[in-house]
Amino acid sequence: MSILQAIVYGIIQGIGEFLPISSTAHIILVPWLLGWKDPGVVFDVALHLGTAAAVILFFLKDWIRLITAGFSQPRSVDGRLFWLLVLATIPGGIAGVLLDQYMEIFRNPALIGVMLIVMGVILYLADKMGRSDAELESIGMRRSILVGISQALAIIPGVSRSGITMSTGRMLGMTREGIARFTFLMSAPIILADGLYHAKGIGSVPIDRMPFIVAVLTSAIVGALSIKFLLDYLKRRGFAIFAVYRLIVGAIVIAIYFIK
Repeated sequence: MSILQAIVYGIIQGIGEFLPISSTAHIILVPWLLGWKDPGVVFDVALHLGTAAAVILFFLKDWIRLITAGFSQPRSVDGRLFWLLVLATIPGGIAGVLLDQYMEIFRNPALIGVMLIVMGVILYLADKMGRSDAELESIGMRRSILVGISQALAIIPGVSRSGITMSTGRMLGMTREGIARFTFLMSAPIILADGLYHAKGIGSVPIDRMPFIVAVLTSAIVGALSIKFLLDYLKRRGFAIFAVYRLIVGAIVIAIYFIK
């Protein structure tokens, strides 16, 4: 793994983890298209630790407020939101552990291309037809559970954790910014747990330290910038641009697959 490759992977992870375009799909497709070796579990851990750091630090004040309220004033708005976030992470965590061993069957580029297109259509329709009735504070238990369950589908490359949860939230009447913030807050423990879960397999694997550090730092910095960008962007516009991107990339990937 060269420094340049570590930077490229870090940028892809930082952008794809938080924008609704699927970081896993892009991490798989880039080495497939460029002829690079698969980055392997070590760099998967590095990239996830970087984006986990990004979302935790970006929302650090929010997390301190929510955790404090969750244990001291569980019936307050912040206390209730904390426990709803805990509730919403459970389905994704269970799915990640149970289905992780089957990930290889979903890594086919043609399937990834199809899922990019399918989720692009879903994202566009959900955003177009969504009502925007509820802000973050009024998400409620039913919406939290459904958004959390939908997150389990992100195990399939091309679906995107942020893409499926934001689509679900929009279909349930959440505002764009409201469901984006809920998605980012909910993603913090999931991303961190994913990185730590896979870290158990690297004890005997030699680590090239400099590319590892570069990948962590790059994904963290780009991830924080991506979060800020999307929250600002959604104040003015919708998800159409990401849906179009997914359709174009998906079509290109499928075409290249069959040409090859």
